[in-house]
Amino acid sequence: MLGGAATYISLAASYFTQARLVAVVGDDFAAEDTQLLLDHGVDLEGLERVPGKTFFWAGKYTPDMNDRITLTTDLNVFADFKPKLPKGYLAEPYLLLGNIQPRLQGEVRKQMKNLRLAGGDTMNFWIKDFKEELLATIHEWDFLLINDAEARMLSGEENLKKAASAILDMGPHTLVIKRGEYGAMLFRKESFFVVPGYLLETVFDPTGAGDCFAGGFVGYLAQQGFDLKGDHISRGELSRAVIYGSVMGSFCCECFGVDRFRTLERKEIDSRFEEFVKFTSF
Repeated sequence: MLGGAATYISLAASYFTQARLVAVVGDDFAAEDTQLLLDHGVDLEGLERVPGKTFFWAGKYTPDMNDRITLTTDLNVFADFKPKLPKGYLAEPYLLLGNIQPRLQGEVRKQMKNLRLAGGDTMNFWIKDFKEELLATIHEWDFLLINDAEARMLSGEENLKKAASAILDMGPHTLVIKRGEYGAMLFRKESFFVVPGYLLETVFDPTGAGDCFAGGFVGYLAQQGFDLKGDHISRGELSRAVIYGSVMGSFCCECFGVDRFRTLERKEIDSRFEEFVKFTSF
């Protein structure tokens, strides 16, 4: 079924702003999957189509749904992917770099000339085997989104507050540590914000939840016209972006793959946001 970081991020962000996608697929990419993205207003000018098979991943989850075991990873056309940005994308103010090789993330970042907010995601593979390349890349970012295990690996610190402090010294002004069903933590130099996860009675499929978090987080900030380096930096807006990210991640888990986004409406998103407000206020 349809998956991939660019897919989940774009679908989640599309409820807040127009998403413009840069990715590569093979000639096996289904027409109905293209249509789902178009139906959400996603700009696909940056979607490269080449002969061959699309990237494929398969895995299984532990009974508590917090850990997954990879069964198959076939890079296919993704193996030779070199992101090509359409001219119309180069002046965009918001950039979210999905989990790909740090060097490629850096090359995309350099092409963008009008950025207000830029950052992205990474994973243990890049931290372990490409750390110097990764450090050079994230030094230019405004924000970094990673999970708790990755934060510990990148920083060398077990305590998450110490880990966050070490990572903020690496360049990003803002760090979000995702903790699955246990919520998320936002760190800046002078403050931090912690939110629990949304309690679902049934988790069908957590695949893509982290990417949906990222799409909701940056999508909301883009909707608000947020500028991390401007005069109107707002801790409140960043905190609300974390909540919206959590909301989008929770909806993702309610169905297999991207199926929840076939029916999800913005009013449901705002209603769940208000639920977060209620169960975290005291």
